[in-house]
Order: sequence, then C-alpha cells, then structure tokens
Amino acid sequence: MPKIIENVREQLLAEAKKQVFEHGYADTTIRSVARACGLGVGTVYNYFSSKEMLIATFVYEDWKGYLSNMQLLPDNQPRVLLEGIYDGLKSFAAQNERLFSDTDAVKLVAVGSSGRHKMLREQIAGIILPICETKFCADFIAEALICWSMQDVGFDAVYPLLEKIIK
Repeated sequence: MPKIIENVREQLLAEAKKQVFEHGYADTTIRSVARACGLGVGTVYNYFSSKEMLIATFVYEDWKGYLSNMQLLPDNQPRVLLEGIYDGLKSFAAQNERLFSDTDAVKLVAVGSSGRHKMLREQIAGIILPICETKFCADFIAEALICWSMQDVGFDAVYPLLEKIIK
C-alpha cells in the first residue's frame, strides 16, 4: 500500500526555501529536497518540473502575500499607500536577499528577467493608479519605488518627489 503524505507540495516548498537560504542555490538539488522530505526524486517531479520551478514557486508564493497586503492599503491616503508599498518591496527583498544575491541563481534567472520586472511594475502600478492622473504616472512611480527600495533610499527622502508627481 502506498505511503500517504499530507501537504507534500507545501513540504517541498518549505524545504527548498530552507536549503536555498542555508546552503545556496547551487547546493540545493531536487535530490536533497526529496531526501530531506523523505520522498523519492520522482515524487518531486510530480509537483515541479525542475529545480528552477520549485524555487520560483516559493518566491512567487511569498510575493503573492506581499502583493495582497499592498492591495489592502488605503488608496485615499497617498503617503500611507506609497509607504506601505515601499516597505513591502524592501521587506520582500530582505526576505529573499540570500537568493537574490546568489551568483548562481542570478545567472539562471537573468534570462526573462525583463518580463518579470515588467509584471512586477504593472502589479504595483495597478495599486497606485487610483492616486494618479494617468497610467504613465502610475508606471513611473511604481518603477521609482522598485528602484529606490532596492537602493535602500529612505522613504522620507523619496516621498516629497513622489508627492509632486501625484499632484
């Protein structure tokens, strides 16, 4: 009789995340994740087509949580909205610093990164749009927030500039 394991997908994602953050991208393998979960390699492939998909999935699921929180921010209070988005971006980047600074991972994800960046900017711009006169303005502010949050510029320095754009 086959062994029934609860929440296999969640276990695989949690273990992959743990290994990437503890040992790095290159040392995290489908085999090491499967072994740590007490599963066969084939079982992992039933859920994820590759190591890249396994890792991309946990990053995306983390991002969805941050995005959901951003979508709950009040769009009638521009400073609260923009600061909440800015803080969310900084927190997401900090949470994934080990992966985002891993040279092996960076080389792999460089292909197609402009498409993912565009998707990120559009998601954020969609949240910002209610406080902007045009979609261009929302896109511009979203791009600025992404860039400034990655450069660790303080929000208090950023907001006066953004305030001029949204008025």
